[in-house]
Amino acid sequence: MEAIGKFYTNEWFFAIPMTLMTFIAFALVIWRWLLNLNSDMPLDPLLIDVQENLKQKGPKAALNFCREEKGLIPSLLYVAGLEAAEQGVAAMRRSMASAVELEILPRLHFLLPMILAIAKISTMVGLLGTVISMINTFNKISSDSGNPAGVTSSAGSIGLALFATALGLLTAIPLVFCHVLFKAWIGKFETKMKIASQKLITLVLNAKNNPDGDASEVEEIEEQTQGRAKVR
Repeated sequence: MEAIGKFYTNEWFFAIPMTLMTFIAFALVIWRWLLNLNSDMPLDPLLIDVQENLKQKGPKAALNFCREEKGLIPSLLYVAGLEAAEQGVAAMRRSMASAVELEILPRLHFLLPMILAIAKISTMVGLLGTVISMINTFNKISSDSGNPAGVTSSAGSIGLALFATALGLLTAIPLVFCHVLFKAWIGKFETKMKIASQKLITLVLNAKNNPDGDASEVEEIEEQTQGRAKVR
């Protein structure tokens, strides 16, 4: 603790900015995690509600229902698909693909570049702080070369200089780990969006061709989608 106190006292011009970067980075991680929680939602209950609205009140009712939901799949993906439902399946696919590319993916990647940038910058700033501290320490050693006591006292400064690198690594390693987890989550969410898109198209077609169908169609759609996934 005493060594850390000396680091913040003697090397404050590196210690304070690096500490601020650490707090900002982990605040961004928490923010991104909360956004992920709000972006996702269970798909099966959503499909049942969409199906009921399609069969009982029509596509416009299903569209209004999806607009009121908070998740990215109903509020953006399904809204885009239902808006183009009257133009056919091809139009629905194009509309949903455009929504994914232009609206959903940018939201899912929000804050990730900043998190990765801080991870890289903190490491470089830590190394820079260590190098500058080492240069100052060796200059002091060279000036005290005739005084063994002075050389011995400078050994502690060498260890103190390494605190900058340690602080940079302690910031960067968890940030890189969180960045990898977020990217993996985005990959899973993209797969979920593809499944959700196919299920919505099937529901719309069933609502047009079989207006008296029951809720068991959702289970049939799930089995069809899972079968396609296994074949792929």
